[in-house]
Amino acid sequence: MTLDPKFFATDDQPVPGPPRELVGYGEHPPKVRWPNGARVAVQIVVNYEEGSEKTFAMGDGENDILYELPFKLDDQRDLAVESMYEYGTRAGIWRMFRVFDAAGIPVTFFAAAVALERNIEVAKKLSARGDEAASHGFRWSNHFEMTREEEREAIARAITSIERTVGTRPLGWYCREMSVNTRELVVEEGGFVYDSDCYSDDLPYWTRVSGKPHLVVPYGLVVNDARYVLAQGYSSPDDFFATAKAHVDRLRNDGDDVSRMMSIGLHPRITGNPARADALARFIDYAQSLGDVWFARRLDIATNFIEQQPSERWL
Repeated sequence: MTLDPKFFATDDQPVPGPPRELVGYGEHPPKVRWPNGARVAVQIVVNYEEGSEKTFAMGDGENDILYELPFKLDDQRDLAVESMYEYGTRAGIWRMFRVFDAAGIPVTFFAAAVALERNIEVAKKLSARGDEAASHGFRWSNHFEMTREEEREAIARAITSIERTVGTRPLGWYCREMSVNTRELVVEEGGFVYDSDCYSDDLPYWTRVSGKPHLVVPYGLVVNDARYVLAQGYSSPDDFFATAKAHVDRLRNDGDDVSRMMSIGLHPRITGNPARADALARFIDYAQSLGDVWFARRLDIATNFIEQQPSERWL
């Protein structure tokens, strides 16, 4: 009898890309102290992609996804999908800015460089507010579709572009669907403080890449407005609010004396719509009323963690 070995494997085989890290902090995560004794560092991400997504107009030969309706038009432009993306950059992003301004909070942009180039007023606004422009790639392109050299070039062009439009180079990185080469190339470039190309923890953590310490600040897909347009996701703004509220409530009282972080992922073409923006504003009001929640940029979380938990403690 011949047995297929894959059914009986007890460890990973050699594969390209970073190794899987399954154990993590375990029962006793590090006790990081956020400013003013906050129990939770809430990090709002604006995924700014509109104008850089896949379109026939930009030569991709296909239409992009994350549309309000479950229809897919092949072999020709889908003007309905294109107009939804246009809504995000024409109207939605400005409604979101008004929410953030009213609350007095900073956010991090996962900014596709070309999207900022095509609406320079957004780049100016986020810079004036002191928001963080982390790189979301040159365009909103899947990095696993690129060769290693194409990906290296895309990273370099994204840095140059964002530095030109925003005024400072990106110090954080999160791309659309990383490749097995992405993290190595980000570390090779040498100027990034962290990447967020994973969903594996509620705290930053150190890993080693090409022999160098590298900080990962995990992202999240649970409190994420993409679930408004995905099956079995949020059916109403109240769903988003309830999920975000339960998330922050549990993190504040998680059964131990550990402060953690919370990621909220947003898109101007989705949360920029009025009812959804209202749910976001209600959650921010709720979280601010608690008195022990810190709204921070992703870079602020990274630097606080580095100061308290330097790499030599973990690697």
